Amino acid sequence: MYCIVCRAELPPNAKFCFACGTPVQGAPGAPTAGPMGAPPPPPPSVEVVVAPAGAEAVKCPSCGASVHPVFGEMVVSCDYCGATVTLGGAGWKEIGKHSMLAPKITSAEPALAIVHAYLDQGFLHRKAFEESKIVEQKLSFVPFWVVPVSATTNYTYTDVAVGVGSTVGSIAAAEVLGAALGGGRRGGFIPIPVMMGSPVNATRQDSITGQYDFPVVAVKGMTAYQPKDYQFALGERTFFDKKQIPAGAPVLNGDLGEDAAQHAARAFVSQLQSEAAHKRHYMVSGLTSNVQVSEGELLHVPIWYFLLDRKGEKAMILIDSHSGRVMQTVG
Repeated sequence: MYCIVCRAELPPNAKFCFACGTPVQGAPGAPTAGPMGAPPPPPPSVEVVVAPAGAEAVKCPSCGASVHPVFGEMVVSCDYCGATVTLGGAGWKEIGKHSMLAPKITSAEPALAIVHAYLDQGFLHRKAFEESKIVEQKLSFVPFWVVPVSATTNYTYTDVAVGVGSTVGSIAAAEVLGAALGGGRRGGFIPIPVMMGSPVNATRQDSITGQYDFPVVAVKGMTAYQPKDYQFALGERTFFDKKQIPAGAPVLNGDLGEDAAQHAARAFVSQLQSEAAHKRHYMVSGLTSNVQVSEGELLHVPIWYFLLDRKGEKAMILIDSHSGRVMQTVG
């Protein structure tokens, strides 16, 4: 089955297109296509509440199993089918967009080989792996809110080249004028900058625009898992499928709601825009950003966690199980 808009391949029971969000024709509640194969209109923004906010048990909207949120959790996945509900202002609602990155490294040995190679490149120093003890290791599926963000940043900056060029030009003009006044003798004349015409304004304006699918870790106590200079392979994510979860690997719930994730994404992107402006120009001032966020999706990422002890010094290393790359290091 394929999406009628972007032609992405979809699983048989899909309700929407993972790539572009278009509802699937024939799915319950999905609109039908208009004349001449026009794409259907976007679905109305209606939150279907499956349980009140204070409910101690929630009925899974997909399989009907009982889901029991722990106090403080705001994102809970069904242990049986993997469907996910989140706590919003109106109560518990089903998350319509729930995706995952499939694990490619499902055992500890190849993940440790990546850690070994990384340490030998100089994270601590050579042979650090052999001198370290593995205190803890585990594979978990960590939830992230992937928030679409569009941003435009306007700012002013000082064009150093224009300012310096203006000063040099003034000095050169003073030299020429001094030579003329001195009858061609330049040896004893001290040039004084002379502004020829209107002064040159070196202040300039510029703007930076950006489109992001920004991941925000959905567990407040796992800030070390928040990507900074690391990018997930979001283009390779698929629908969440409980069958792709290795035995014994927990699917973590979250305690950060979508509203808070959008707020965090807005702050992260504003910082990225500011850094981009300062990398492009020196002496940036008057920087303002207009950041807009859209409805996000829940993404579970398989991540290997290793805690190493080397002569009493702890180091944490995170491995992206989908890409096989080192994601973060702490220590």
